[in-house]
Amino acid sequence: QVQLVESGGRLVQPGGSLRLSCVASGRTTGNLAMAWFRQAPGKDREFVSVITWSGGRTSYADSVEGRFTISRDYAKNTVYLQMNNLEPEDTALYYCAAGYQITFVPAGYAYWGQGTQVTVSS
Repeated sequence: QVQLVESGGRLVQPGGSLRLSCVASGRTTGNLAMAWFRQAPGKDREFVSVITWSGGRTSYADSVEGRFTISRDYAKNTVYLQMNNLEPEDTALYYCAAGYQITFVPAGYAYWGQGTQVTVSS
């Protein structure tokens, strides 16, 4: 079992920055993939970014490439999502997820956090 707790979401103006955190506990083994997804009201949950726990391999959705950066800190058992140049379209509930393969679909992840709200508005 893996437990995930997200934090860092809040209201921010367009063009601003935020850093989301996801603290993992439990069986955080080296073969885990850690991902961020987001879900806006009335829309499906969509892939944002993923990183392998051990090797640091990363991937991003086209909509966030160049603006968002995913990283992990072994010592703190934490995965981060640095979000820059935020747009109103980034408004969503952001979820941290953990699984045993690199995939871009929610069904590929066995463990989920409760989510943290990001609102981009002036």
